[in-house]
Amino acid sequence: MIALIGFWSHALAALLYGALAVWQLRHWNGDRHNRKLVVAFAVMALWGIFVALRGTGDLFSGLAESGRNFAFLAFMYGIVRDAAQRERVRAVRSVYFTVAGVIGLQLVVAGVLPRFESQPLAYDALTATANLLGLTIAAGSLVLVHNLYGQAAPDSRWGIRLPVIALAGLWFYDLHLYTVAYLTDAPVPDLVAMRGAVAAMLVPLFALASKRNAHWRMQVSRAATFQSVSLLAIFAYLILMMSATRALDVIGGEWVRIGQIGLVSAMTIAALVLLPSGKARAWLRVILAKHFFEHRYDYREEWLQFTRTVGLGGDDAAPLGDRVIKALADICDSPAGLLFVADEHHHLTIAARWNWRHPVVDGGEADPAFIRFLETSGHVLAFETPNGGIAAGDGPVRIPEWIAQDGAAWAGVPLLHNDQLVGLVVLAHPIVRRPLDWEDLDLFRTAGIQAASYLAEARSQEALANSHRFDEFNRRFAFIMHDIKNLVSQLSLVARNAERHADNPEFRADMIATLQSSVKKMNDLLARLGRGKGAEAEPLRPVAIQPIVAAIRQARLRGHPVEMFGEESVMALADPGRLEQALGHLVQNAIDASAPDQPVRICFETRGSASVIEVIDSGAGMSAAFIRTRLFQPFTSTKEGGFGIGAFEARSLIAAMGGRIEVASREGEGSRFTIFLPKAEPTADPAIERKRA
Repeated sequence: MIALIGFWSHALAALLYGALAVWQLRHWNGDRHNRKLVVAFAVMALWGIFVALRGTGDLFSGLAESGRNFAFLAFMYGIVRDAAQRERVRAVRSVYFTVAGVIGLQLVVAGVLPRFESQPLAYDALTATANLLGLTIAAGSLVLVHNLYGQAAPDSRWGIRLPVIALAGLWFYDLHLYTVAYLTDAPVPDLVAMRGAVAAMLVPLFALASKRNAHWRMQVSRAATFQSVSLLAIFAYLILMMSATRALDVIGGEWVRIGQIGLVSAMTIAALVLLPSGKARAWLRVILAKHFFEHRYDYREEWLQFTRTVGLGGDDAAPLGDRVIKALADICDSPAGLLFVADEHHHLTIAARWNWRHPVVDGGEADPAFIRFLETSGHVLAFETPNGGIAAGDGPVRIPEWIAQDGAAWAGVPLLHNDQLVGLVVLAHPIVRRPLDWEDLDLFRTAGIQAASYLAEARSQEALANSHRFDEFNRRFAFIMHDIKNLVSQLSLVARNAERHADNPEFRADMIATLQSSVKKMNDLLARLGRGKGAEAEPLRPVAIQPIVAAIRQARLRGHPVEMFGEESVMALADPGRLEQALGHLVQNAIDASAPDQPVRICFETRGSASVIEVIDSGAGMSAAFIRTRLFQPFTSTKEGGFGIGAFEARSLIAAMGGRIEVASREGEGSRFTIFLPKAEPTADPAIERKRA
């Protein structure tokens, strides 16, 4: 029964793969990879015919099995070879060549196996060898299938997914078959019989993949290569363990079990010792990069990692100097580093240290020639070479002894920004000591320029923040100077009137009130100058407009007529102090723009959801261009001796309370400044601020 199932399953596989080869050949689109598939399908058909008619132990069946494995392997290798035209991926190629060599051994064993059927011991040994070779081929092929899909470009995986699944299914079944046969050391006729049926079930996947007419485009991925090498190492370990166990079984004796346990224990201990070791992993990376790849670095991955490390933000992020050192150290697996920054006097001082456990020499005398040399050449210092690799032809330039950090330094990376030395990163020796090569120098030089831009940007941001703090102080000081000017004008008026009205008791009382108010305002100004911007603002609350306007009118009546129009019920959501200050600026500007006998009018009312205050004068007026470009610009004034601050500060104060100022003016006719503030509903006990000017 099993023989009958084996015959029909392999006959079906032969029929389907033969038809698939003919169909693929008729619809061939000129892609050479599809031509390899046609050959593989044809060899699969021959393998099915030979197994169905002659059995698995026949010479032609063994040759056909090796041929089909080699044909599918050639198909995958062609795709990888085209993808690696610009960068050699020797690690993956070596795996292909290794698997192909094992297939060659399988051919040899398949050729000599029938001749030893009459010699049971030799035949059993060759059969075990054939099973081990089949297991190795299946394991290695699965690793290569994984590598093929892992390196495929994302937009081409949809076309390669189906043949990859089919090949994985084919070789996974072979892996299971040969593993069981090798471990049981007995024929597995049921698994052999179903082998053709499994291969036949994979035909639709190959057919659908061919119908998609996929273009086999790949991306060279170093990560996928290392994964494939790792998987191959794991399979090699398993095969080695199985072979050693089988060899001990053949030897026999009472020490067999002890030998097996000792072998397993020794290899396990070796794995536990080597795998967690950072030095072992670093050594392995160096060996793989040196012998399996044309270039030491995967530049895309290195640059992404460098950018992620330097650009890391957040409150928990390390300082920028530490991140710069770590980003450069990660490139070469250096365990520690120092960052020296340069000042305008050509001094290099330590600004950051990362994992540096050696005694630190913190700078020395300035060396302008050394700094200029780094700025002009961008030379990466190699401390293992004489004078850091600086050639004698570069002039009398020597590395300061303290930069080498008493022999602990390995490389010095200059950080250049706009041809100026921002800093110098000194890296310790990597875990696996090696000399710097041209790839290290080029990558360090480029990464140093990028790191320097981050440091220069940080310096610029710090300088800008300091400038903003000074600007804020100067701005508050300018506002206060403007207010002091107004107070001086009021006190001057009081002093002039005192000469004529000093004997008047009412004048003296009013003068004392004015002086007290001026002193209070001066103290407030000093307090504002000493506090930050955010500390001087009070919460907004309902404020009655009429008392504030009345106080401003009363203060200005001594020098100029001021009229007030409005109802007591008008209220706004504001800060009384800031509102009085802003309104005082506008009223004073209106007085300055008006003739002595022309009154300034202050009107206030409610319009919809806003409380409105208007300051109207009949003075000289302003042009539309002046209002648009100069009115609210600081330090711009049409008055002799004016600061040009009043209108600017008034608009800033009103905007801070959620309001706005609109201006309407005509030259020769006067101006109208309109303040809009959020309306507040009347309360039983409104907060009314009465301040005397």
